[in-house]
Amino acid sequence: MLATRIRRWKTVALTTAAVLVGFSAPALTATPAAATTTAYDTTYYKNAVGKTGTSLKSALHTIISSQTKISYSAVWDALKATDQDPNNSNNVILLYSGVSRAKSLNGGDVGDWNREHTWAKSHGDFGEVTGPGTDLHHLRPADVQVNSIRGNLDFDNGGSAVANGGGSTVDSDSFAPRAADRGDVARMILYMAVRYEGDDGFADLEPNEKVGNGSNPYMGKLSVLKAWSAADPPSAFEEKRNQVIYDTYQHNRNPFIDHPEWVESIW
Repeated sequence: MLATRIRRWKTVALTTAAVLVGFSAPALTATPAAATTTAYDTTYYKNAVGKTGTSLKSALHTIISSQTKISYSAVWDALKATDQDPNNSNNVILLYSGVSRAKSLNGGDVGDWNREHTWAKSHGDFGEVTGPGTDLHHLRPADVQVNSIRGNLDFDNGGSAVANGGGSTVDSDSFAPRAADRGDVARMILYMAVRYEGDDGFADLEPNEKVGNGSNPYMGKLSVLKAWSAADPPSAFEEKRNQVIYDTYQHNRNPFIDHPEWVESIW
């Protein structure tokens, strides 16, 4: 009888512990999606699955270069769909700060949101031209002032807090998004490095280990971006955004959202 009671007590204790684990405090990063997306492995990614290194990068470049391009003016309305607040269809979620802001407040004034190029358009000097300058996979809505503070800085850890930046930091030569956006930024930068390889009239974009890259077609720091991607896996919001871009606008995908492990496979 005593042994039976002990077994029952252990069962209750383990069940209670499992419940308590389910109610752990929220993490600083965005909520991870349930699992790595594999729905497109036998179709969209079929020529990339199983490859690594330069072979994988080359295969993905070919796949994602099949793309419908949009104009820079069309980006405004596209972002209202891709970055819609899941809790308020009248708003978008802003990169870097995480603020939910009215879709109608797009523009260039204080209190507005504008189109942030996570791969700074001066890094490779592609500006706002149709192609890399209008690629939704690296364009996000951001607060005008926070966007101005980021400017064309490379990405790295450290710095002091950005006003109204949600935990983002900045110093003289680099910018770090809030923790919940770091993986998003890393995967957007690495998408650009694979998509634009210099074979379509635009610069060959590549990540490197520097900051202060200026107008060179490089963005740093690669080691930091890799760490950010690993620490902040794709969220449900990020996956839905990828799907909207694929279904409605560009008809190509960010492979590092679908397969974040490919970051380490290539770099």
